[in-house]
Amino acid sequence: MKKDEFSKIELLIGNSSRKFSGGTSIMLQLLDYQEKLKPLVVIGKHYVPEHIRSISFFNFLKIASTETTNGKPRIFYARRNDEMIQALIAKWFFGAKLKIIFSSSAQRSHTKFTKWLIQKMDALVSTSNRAASYLTSRKVDQVIPHGIDVNRFKIPEDKDSIWKSLGYPGDFGIGIFGRVRHSKGIDILVDAGIKVLPNYPQATIIICGECMPKDHRYKQKMMDKIKAAKLEERVLFIGKQPFDEIPKIFQAMKVVAALSRNEGYGLTPLEGMASGAAVITSEEGAWKEIIRNDVDGFCIPTDNLELTELKLEELISNNDKTKEMGLNANKNIVENYSIEDEARKIIEFAETINCCLLYTSPSPRDATLSRMPSSA
Repeated sequence: MKKDEFSKIELLIGNSSRKFSGGTSIMLQLLDYQEKLKPLVVIGKHYVPEHIRSISFFNFLKIASTETTNGKPRIFYARRNDEMIQALIAKWFFGAKLKIIFSSSAQRSHTKFTKWLIQKMDALVSTSNRAASYLTSRKVDQVIPHGIDVNRFKIPEDKDSIWKSLGYPGDFGIGIFGRVRHSKGIDILVDAGIKVLPNYPQATIIICGECMPKDHRYKQKMMDKIKAAKLEERVLFIGKQPFDEIPKIFQAMKVVAALSRNEGYGLTPLEGMASGAAVITSEEGAWKEIIRNDVDGFCIPTDNLELTELKLEELISNNDKTKEMGLNANKNIVENYSIEDEARKIIEFAETINCCLLYTSPSPRDATLSRMPSSA
């Protein structure tokens, strides 16, 4: 990227991780919407589609001091420690005029080093009130919840037809999505299904997600239980599915479960809700803030098998109520948690911290690493 092109860029999006994660997925989904609102470039080329401008961090440093055409600092939007570090290096040592926003979904205590980095940010965003409660080193400026693509995940005209086209038994689909591992609580749904499904032959549980080698014993233990209960044809592990097929699988479900024992934010219940499914979730992630109990479904205490069984049976046994909850859930997501709305809120917040502010170069005292904490 040449300097004259870079001078038009107002928003920098951090993309430091080579590992594809939930944060990477959210970042990629936001890009098309954000680019419509503000000229941007992604710092890091990993997974970025060709139609979105991206640049390596080292090439960014070569042109980092280039001023914008409007004379204001650029916004650097960081979601990881590495990205905060990159922004500070560019600002302190390469003359980049930046306002740095750090966005956090983490629901855990931060290290001393992370707290130190956060204190150097110009603004702090959290994706939920619960995540904000872990940001103790400074005040959160704005809570901006994650959204999903409501054009991709939407209510189908006929759930039953989609279910039938997938070839699964019964006519009442219960789905759980994500990596097959203990932290995702898939065993809780399996155990609940073993108890409840024998009384409801129309119901089938679909477990959609990859199982890594280190989690094979966890999966095998569940499969042994399913076999002992003679439910091999009604509790199905379908593995990792093609990206383009995922919305169709969500649309076929009448219930989507997410029973994680710990979660940063958790998008799969929102994708299910947008697809017209009632939900059963634990109280992890942002779910307790999003899901309206007995309206969109149920948000229950984490790791509670007895209550999972009770709510699962309630939804299977009352199809009309489950359908109504699915419609309520869709409306909740469309009105409050769309990816387009998230993109707009990020851009609007970025403009508020940059509005009418003239850039002041950091003093050498501010730009030194000598005050870094001694341990992380």
